[in-house]
Amino acid sequence: MNTADPAQLRYALVREMLEVPDHVRGLDLKRITSFADRVRGDAVLLSGEGSSRIFPAKKVLADAWRHGYRDRLHTEAATQALEYDLRECFVFIASNSGKTKEGVRLLRKLRETGCAGVVGLVANAGTPLAQEPDASYVLACGPETAVAATKSVVEEALFYDILFRARDGRELPDLGRLAELMDQALRSAVPAEFVAALSAAGTICWAGRNDGVAEELTLKTNEIARKKADFLEGTYAVHGIEEVLGPSDAVIVVEPYPEEEAKFEEVLVRGVGSPLLAIADRETRFPTLRIPSYGDFSPYIQLCAGWNVLVSVGAALGVDMDHPLRARKIGNEFRG
Repeated sequence: MNTADPAQLRYALVREMLEVPDHVRGLDLKRITSFADRVRGDAVLLSGEGSSRIFPAKKVLADAWRHGYRDRLHTEAATQALEYDLRECFVFIASNSGKTKEGVRLLRKLRETGCAGVVGLVANAGTPLAQEPDASYVLACGPETAVAATKSVVEEALFYDILFRARDGRELPDLGRLAELMDQALRSAVPAEFVAALSAAGTICWAGRNDGVAEELTLKTNEIARKKADFLEGTYAVHGIEEVLGPSDAVIVVEPYPEEEAKFEEVLVRGVGSPLLAIADRETRFPTLRIPSYGDFSPYIQLCAGWNVLVSVGAALGVDMDHPLRARKIGNEFRG
């Protein structure tokens, strides 16, 4: 991200991205961990829509599986969750606006059927998902101006991350260190090769782990670069989709599995002819945007690097990154 370029800094999206490290530094760990004793029940559901669920929920779910957290964590979009028996479940409903229709509908259904408890995770006080649950956490980052959510995504993810690490007795992040590494990823120069390949691509495919990073960046590709995009989970990129990819489609993989790099090169580079790029904390056999790492908290750095790439592409294409033609800040607003 070129912070010396007034053409980029004029966008609220870019300014809000650059605010993220300071918000991370200033988070109140005790305020988050105060929710630890509220969680009860046989399982915990992390619900929401779009950016309020993809990275926040899936990042902590991946950690829960890796480390064997004592809490049984699950995630589901709010409308599908209406079909589930959640009577013994503790539910978090995340919504930047606090008035996402699907989340309000799930909350009110839980009030009828019963559950172990509900917490709203919102950026706006005085909204249904702030006022009607058993408790709510109002994000310290405040409301966002840009349509594409950024600082709210990170705080929602850190809320879950810190809360469930505390409940499992695990070490909490050094927020100052994490903020500095995220800032580095945001401000690093994006290689011209990345900008050229992604700007020319008809479709941009993000490949990577199912921890929310590549999937969230897929959504951000639609909103920021205004490109068609797809999320290729794990090694899905070499399991059939190569039949319809072409040289005009680009693939960018986040922290590729070292043992699968040769297969990706064989299928996508030599077989399809697609540009294949990587974001990683090490050199890979592909053109690589190198980033720092921080153990379990590296996904936050990866996400910031992906934002950096997409802003660079959007700027190169002359996209008005604050004002999409059809996308809205509140995708499906509750009215009533």
